[in-house]
Amino acid sequence: MTSVNTNVGAMVALQNLNATNSELMTVQNRINTGLKVSSAKDNGAVWAIAQNQRATSQSLDAVKDSLQRGQSTVDVALAGGESVSDLLLQMKSKALAASDTTLDTNSRIALNDDFKSLRDQIQKAVDNAEFNGTNMIKNGGVDVSALANANGTAHMSVQRRYTLETLGYPVWGMSPSARPSGVGYGEYGARVLGSLGYPHGAVTPHASALALAVTPVEAVANLRRLAERYHIYGDFGLYDAVDPVSGEVAHAYLALDQSMILIAAANYLKDGVVQRRFAADPIVANVLPLLAAEDFFD
Repeated sequence: MTSVNTNVGAMVALQNLNATNSELMTVQNRINTGLKVSSAKDNGAVWAIAQNQRATSQSLDAVKDSLQRGQSTVDVALAGGESVSDLLLQMKSKALAASDTTLDTNSRIALNDDFKSLRDQIQKAVDNAEFNGTNMIKNGGVDVSALANANGTAHMSVQRRYTLETLGYPVWGMSPSARPSGVGYGEYGARVLGSLGYPHGAVTPHASALALAVTPVEAVANLRRLAERYHIYGDFGLYDAVDPVSGEVAHAYLALDQSMILIAAANYLKDGVVQRRFAADPIVANVLPLLAAEDFFD
């Protein structure tokens, strides 16, 4: 009796069959996924590059969605403004008609009632001109925000311009921190970046430190300006916050904020060593595409 193990022809046929099955599985996988490299097992280097490209693509999709929401907010405000303009024209017409000295009392009362009705409609038009929780007519557009690019540079640019130009502060970097008065903890932020419930009033060094990863030149300059203008540098480093108007300093070291300063500085001085360390973790690597697609302004 002939065994496959001793039958050269059978062994060759078996090897060819296994190779054919392997190639068939590869082709089926490409058909199912539509990808030549669908996992790190196919080609680790190409898959890693593709993952980065997918993350960038998803980030840009998030930017596009954010810009579209911003456009819709503006469109709703424009429609509301047009309605108000039309109502004002009608009110002007009623007021002009009421100025006719030949009208009797009843006619004036009727015109006055129409005028009040139009006035009430204006308030309704303003109240209804809201989209995605934002009403530009009511708030003058200060609450409108949208992503401008796929990284943090746009966020920092808006934070910086809002603080320096809109508020007129000499330094920037608002974030929750100790209150400059020294009593308790406060939440501070830029309203145009979605921090609608956060007031301004305090600038904290850890916000500038975190900006080192995206706008290092501006962040270093701001940290220097903080140290030069205010008594914010103590024996153990930068104090937690300062009121840029009064110059009052929160003489406190918060562990959370100090850790952000130290980690951000180490990451900047060592060319992103902290970010690379976390990104190298397999669990984090799987989460990065999800973070890229996250819309933090929603």
